[in-house]
Amino acid sequence: MNDMKTRLYAAALLLALLAGCAPSGEALASPTPLPLETSTTAPAPTGTPEPTVVPLEVSPVAFAGAGQIVLYGERHGDPALYATELALWQAYYDQGMRHLFIEYPYYTAEFLNLWMEAEDDTILNEVYRDWAGTAAQNEANRAFFQAIKEQCPETVFHGTDVGHQYQNTGARYMEYLRKNGQEDSPAYRLAKEVCEQGAWYYAGSDDEYRENTMAENFIRAFEPLEGECVMGIYGAAHTDIDAMNYGSGTVPSMAGQLYQRYGDSLHTVDLCELPRRTDMLTVGGREYQAPYFGEQDISHFSDAYTSRAFWRLEGAYEDLKGRPKTGDMLPYDNYPTDVEVGQVFVLEYTRTDGAVERKYYRSDGNTWNGQPTTEEFTLP
Repeated sequence: MNDMKTRLYAAALLLALLAGCAPSGEALASPTPLPLETSTTAPAPTGTPEPTVVPLEVSPVAFAGAGQIVLYGERHGDPALYATELALWQAYYDQGMRHLFIEYPYYTAEFLNLWMEAEDDTILNEVYRDWAGTAAQNEANRAFFQAIKEQCPETVFHGTDVGHQYQNTGARYMEYLRKNGQEDSPAYRLAKEVCEQGAWYYAGSDDEYRENTMAENFIRAFEPLEGECVMGIYGAAHTDIDAMNYGSGTVPSMAGQLYQRYGDSLHTVDLCELPRRTDMLTVGGREYQAPYFGEQDISHFSDAYTSRAFWRLEGAYEDLKGRPKTGDMLPYDNYPTDVEVGQVFVLEYTRTDGAVERKYYRSDGNTWNGQPTTEEFTLP
């Protein structure tokens, strides 16, 4: 565990240094942005300073045998999770793993593989500019890839998503293959197919099609590796074995479909559900341990608030279950972690003027509009 802690903080430091010195560049036009399940960053409780990047303490999955798959679910654009994923990849890399599956199209991963062999960052910068308007275009993400190139230089990326950025990244990769006499190659045919996947998906925002295609693309990339163990990084909505697809909810998630094929050789970890740290909060005159789960940007649906942060009060339910409720409901799916009956949460809402409001919610087992929900309560 001490070795893993060292990796986590070394990864955080390296990401912070790389993000600070990376060039920004002028963004180019991009197709429709990559769909996001959630987008969060990690603030400290009110009045408490916090480092720029706070990685989670999580150990690599222990497994035995060939052909193992370990998928990590993330919130796109979260610097703390990039640091955590980097440390995890370094640990697997040291064990001999070389294949890293990512939620990008085939041609994006192939450009990254070319960049891994290049002397400068020209290729990475071009791909990064193509990400304009998406959660992928942030300096922590660029620093994540730069750290992999520096510390894990034999990494091979595999992109298994549909053809995001097909109009620029995809078109440019196909042009690269044509210039190098590879127009009749399997790589060219696959790049063309993935571009077509993107065009189909964006024509109708077909979430069912995307989920099925992600599973098919993963299988196509994984099985030729003939027993190699791999790690994958995807949005958490795609890595929950028991979930239906994000959006339409009509087909099993990517991980659910992969589990049907690979069974217990598939391992999944939802990084979003792990606390960033554990604080001590005083509520109602008593002090409680309070795992902190990060902050959500809610400015896209709230005119009054910009964000909200989440803590869970451990062992507080019996103390607070009798407090009067306000009638404000907050369904379970608003939380960045699983919610169970008999829990208490503290939320800090930041208003547009910077003022912070603290609210208290508990889960009594009730529903609202057919959804399990927490309810706000008041303190004396």
